[in-house]
Amino acid sequence: MNPSFVSRLRGLGERGAVTAEFAVALPAVLIVLALGVGALGTAATTLRLQHAAIEGARLLGRGDDAGASAALSAAGGTMTVSRGDGLVCVASSAAGGLPLALPLPVSVARACALDGGR
Repeated sequence: MNPSFVSRLRGLGERGAVTAEFAVALPAVLIVLALGVGALGTAATTLRLQHAAIEGARLLGRGDDAGASAALSAAGGTMTVSRGDGLVCVASSAAGGLPLALPLPVSVARACALDGGR
């Protein structure tokens, strides 16, 4: 055999290796990216719910039921209000804020304020 032909064949054996490695690594990178975006979306939803719960509890404690209702409905999710021992507490929860089917926990927030409005 011709030595130059053999050296060309050896050089072709490595050809396409980068493409194959990229094809294997790309799904892993996409999964990590999707989980990162999902985690950030869940954190943003939790912060939004916590802010709404704090605002709603404060407004209910002052006796402003209309303002509290508006603050709680703007956050989305489900809200429950409980009163007792001189406190008004608002608990809120919502599923993930992203339309992705990721295994992320439900966002939950709770806040209490002095019940001076009643």
